[in-house]
Amino acid sequence: MTTPEKDYNATFKVLVLGESGVGKTSIIRRFTEGQFHNSYISTIGIDSRSKVVTVGDEKVRLQIWDTAGQERFRTLTSAYYRGAMGIILVYDVTSEYTFSNISNWMDTIENNASKDTCRLLIGNKIDADADEIVISSKRGAERAKQSNLEFFETSAKEGIQVNEAFMAMAELIFQHKKQRIEDMKEPSIVLRQESQPSGRCC
Repeated sequence: MTTPEKDYNATFKVLVLGESGVGKTSIIRRFTEGQFHNSYISTIGIDSRSKVVTVGDEKVRLQIWDTAGQERFRTLTSAYYRGAMGIILVYDVTSEYTFSNISNWMDTIENNASKDTCRLLIGNKIDADADEIVISSKRGAERAKQSNLEFFETSAKEGIQVNEAFMAMAELIFQHKKQRIEDMKEPSIVLRQESQPSGRCC
């Protein structure tokens, strides 16, 4: 759905990354459309959706890129890191594999994304039965802390914490952008050493 330019002041490009099947598409659609479907076809390559939100005193369009998790699409998605202002990395709380692969994803992010890109970690599918959940909230929070990431646990199915996670990302980007503008406004201070008499006559 295309939003008229006059309806927002800025666009924030956000990538959603993670292994295939962690629920990236479900999270995005829950946020942008308020809907959940029990079955999705795996994303092929790249898809994008947008939603206009209010952050601070501005209307901002979140342009959210849904990327394929399969290994064969990794090189395709690398080009889309350019210009990304935020990255949301998703794992499945019922899958040890998707959690252990966070390190690989972090390496990919470090190699492709700008150093000042805002980053956030999501553990999805917390609506699962207790005996199916293998990644505790504590483990998720500790892993996020290791990489200095904001952390949320979500359920795309139940709509738990999905809006909060995306709005937190929008706020991170907004504050980062605001800080950069403030830094640019600060006058450069140049220290000059005053000429001192040499004690000798010309």
